[in-house]
Amino acid sequence: MQPRIELAASCGIQLTAAASGSFLKLVLTLAIFVTLNLPVLQVKNMQLVILNDYEEMSEFAAKFVRRRILDFNPSKDRYFTLGLPTGSTPLGMYKRLIDYCKNGQLSFQFVKTFNMDEYAGIPKNHPASYHSFMYHNFFRHIDIHPSNVHILDGNAADLNKECEEFEKEIHSAGGIMLFVGGVGSDGHVAFNEPGSSLASRTRVKTLAQETIMANSRFFNNDISQVPTQALTVGVGTLLDAHEFMRFRFSPALLLFVDFNLADLIIEKLIKHILLLISGSLKAHALHNAVENGVSHMWTASAFQLHPKATFVCDEDATLELKVRTVRYFKGLLQTYLRIIEEPIEK
Repeated sequence: MQPRIELAASCGIQLTAAASGSFLKLVLTLAIFVTLNLPVLQVKNMQLVILNDYEEMSEFAAKFVRRRILDFNPSKDRYFTLGLPTGSTPLGMYKRLIDYCKNGQLSFQFVKTFNMDEYAGIPKNHPASYHSFMYHNFFRHIDIHPSNVHILDGNAADLNKECEEFEKEIHSAGGIMLFVGGVGSDGHVAFNEPGSSLASRTRVKTLAQETIMANSRFFNNDISQVPTQALTVGVGTLLDAHEFMRFRFSPALLLFVDFNLADLIIEKLIKHILLLISGSLKAHALHNAVENGVSHMWTASAFQLHPKATFVCDEDATLELKVRTVRYFKGLLQTYLRIIEEPIEK
C-alpha cells in the first residue's frame, strides 16, 4: 500500500510516493515549494481606468478582452472562459470585438462564454430576452460555436436546479478567466441589486420595483410585461474569478520515479474582473464602489476585495470622485494603455 502525502493542500494537490526509495525525492519536492514560496493568490490593487468618453472606454475594454484571450493562447484542449454582460454599456465593446474577429485579429473558436443573467418566464426569442440580445449584438457576428455559449434558461422547469447546473458548468470549465460586467446607477452588477449577499451564488432573484420600472423601456414601457424574477450569477460567483497558481506534474513526478525540476510545471493563471461604468447618472455608484467601504447595499463595492478588478469609466462617471482619486488613477493611465497593447502576465 502506498502512502498518500498531502502537499500544498491549499492548491488541492495530492501526491503519491512509492514506499521504496522515494522519501528523499519527496523531501526534495517539498523543499521546492517551501523555497519558492509559491502563493495560491497574489494580492494586487483594484484599478480604475479613466478615459475621455464612452468610445474610448469601449475601445479599452475590447482591447483588454483581446489581450487576455491572445495571451492565454486557447486551443481545442485549453479553452478560454469569458463571462459576459448585457445592457447598453457593453455594446461599444462588442462592436469592436466583432471587428477584431472579422479582421482576423481575434478568434472565439476556443472560447467558452457564460452570461451573467436572464429573465425568468420569457421565451428565448423574445426581443427583450438576453438570449436574443447576445445573439443579435454579438454571437451571430463572431466565430464562436453555439455549444460554447452558456446562458441561463429562464424557462427551465426547475429554475433552482438550472442555477445549480450553471454553477457546475462554470466549475467544469475551470472557472471564469475574465468576467466583464456593467454597473448600474444603484451599483448593481447583473441582477445583484442593493442588499444582495456578497457570498451569493447563481440563483433566482425577485426584482425590485425600481428595477422593473427601469427595465420597462425594453417592454414597450409597459410595466405589466416586465418579468418579476430573473436568474443571475451571484456576487460570490463573480468574486471566484481570481488569480491562482496551478501546478502540473509529469507522470514521473507523480510517481516520484527519476524526475527532475523540468517535470514540475508551474502555471500562473490570472483571472480578472472588468467593470464598465459610463455616464453621469452612474457617478454616485462609482463613488461608492471605489471610495467608500465594501457594502452589500452597493454591490459593485464588493470588487474592492478582488485582487484583479479593473473599473473602466468615462469622464462623466467620475463627477463624484475626489480630485485626488481622479488625479492618482489618471497618472497610471499610460501604464494601463501599455498593458493592453503588450503581452501581460498569464
